[in-house]
Amino acid sequence: MIFDAHCDALLKLHYYKEKASFQSKNELHITYPQLVSAGSKVQLFAIFLEPELKPGQRFQTALEMIEVFHKQILAPNPKMKLVKSKNDIEQLKEDEIGAMLTLEGCEAIEEDLVKLETLYQLGVRSVGLTWNWANAVADGALEPRAAGITKFGKEVIQFLNSKKMWTDVSHLCEKSFWDTLELAQYPIASHSNTYTLCEHPRNLKDEQIRALLDKNGVIGVTFVPKFLTKKNKATIADIIRHLDHICSLGGKDQVGLGSDFDGISETVEGLSSFKDYSLLVNELQKHYSEDQVHNILYKNFFNRLPQ
Repeated sequence: MIFDAHCDALLKLHYYKEKASFQSKNELHITYPQLVSAGSKVQLFAIFLEPELKPGQRFQTALEMIEVFHKQILAPNPKMKLVKSKNDIEQLKEDEIGAMLTLEGCEAIEEDLVKLETLYQLGVRSVGLTWNWANAVADGALEPRAAGITKFGKEVIQFLNSKKMWTDVSHLCEKSFWDTLELAQYPIASHSNTYTLCEHPRNLKDEQIRALLDKNGVIGVTFVPKFLTKKNKATIADIIRHLDHICSLGGKDQVGLGSDFDGISETVEGLSSFKDYSLLVNELQKHYSEDQVHNILYKNFFNRLPQ
């Protein structure tokens, strides 16, 4: 069973409209046939808005992506089920796959908590506060200002706490990360790697990882090549290096995977799409016990669902 904490299939399906199909075998990094063949159990689908969208377009686009989620992912595949809680996942039948909505960056809600409430009612259960730049909530990892959480950002985190939703710290600048960790009751990093092994501003430093673990958070190692290594080509061995490092910091029961499939143009050698997860599983089995492999692939994220 695989619990993948982040993908951008909705972005591709929305952007390419009728040209991409979730039913195909290979048009996207993640498709229904690939999820079935590789043994997916829970896939998180991010609502990510392209930066060029203007105010007034953003919330509407988020709603359109949720419509895509229902029309192109759930409706054609009766065994794909919208899940909003741990109980929903536990109720899945053996041949069913859970699909959960997440928000990658609060640009969609602009400065309106009613819009966040609406997205919650529509099934969103994890919220990343920023993408790489600044918004009304916080500064992202590549924002030169590198400031922290805003007053409105604190209200957003309080809302997430009240609804028992995940607050996703991936993409935050370091100051925003520390501000968030002080406030968030259910923090995760859905798709982030370790700065010690690859010095990229999107990766987390050891003290950040330890602090996230101390707050009972979980971190999803991601397959973005430039977050894995400075070498020309990233390999599955690089993924295992990052997993090992997080385990060495005390995270063996708090580390999982967040592929970022369909949000990347380059892929890890041997991991061209979700169908190749079996190759990763084979390598994990060479390095870890069966229990630990199951924890990394599924249980660690599942155990920390707040609902």
